[in-house]
Amino acid sequence: MRVTLNTALVEDIISLDEVEEDMKSVMAALKDSFNKAVNIRTSPGSLDHITVVTADGKLALNQIGQISMKSPQLILVNMASFPECTAAAIKAIRESGMNLNPEVEGTLIRVPIPKVTREHREMLVKLAKQNTNKAKESLRKVRTSAMNKLKKSKDKASEDTIRLIEKQISQMADDTVAELDRHLAVKTKELLG
Repeated sequence: MRVTLNTALVEDIISLDEVEEDMKSVMAALKDSFNKAVNIRTSPGSLDHITVVTADGKLALNQIGQISMKSPQLILVNMASFPECTAAAIKAIRESGMNLNPEVEGTLIRVPIPKVTREHREMLVKLAKQNTNKAKESLRKVRTSAMNKLKKSKDKASEDTIRLIEKQISQMADDTVAELDRHLAVKTKELLG
């Protein structure tokens, strides 16, 4: 049975809008990772957010290197601004799960784009599943934190109201999980072509 609560009634106990926003941002992050990392066509943008472990901590590749498309088969990463991070950048690109094998010339990293093989497509599907599971993990955290907030408000409302809010939050989480799964299904179909 679906519950619909008057959000104004429960506003002083918990902001359902905020919970919904948090759940939506989990969804948005998954869509984003699908567009950037889980793509058949490797684009310069798909390298932007590869995390490079540097002496100054973890940085996104596009913060320390200039990324450009030389040809449909080749992406260049110019590390002239941070030459000391070149080795770390190469390691990060290699371990990105995108099946890339970078080559280096001085401070220039050449990243040949692999031909799209069945194997590569299947690997991307695996990556899409991992990303979806991470998103579900984040969603669980949002749900748990909302439920904990509720427990602290037991004295502000009747048991019935609290139970209804719990149901509402669970329902929002279930709807979001269904949406995450739907996106994964669409992505899988697109990847396997």
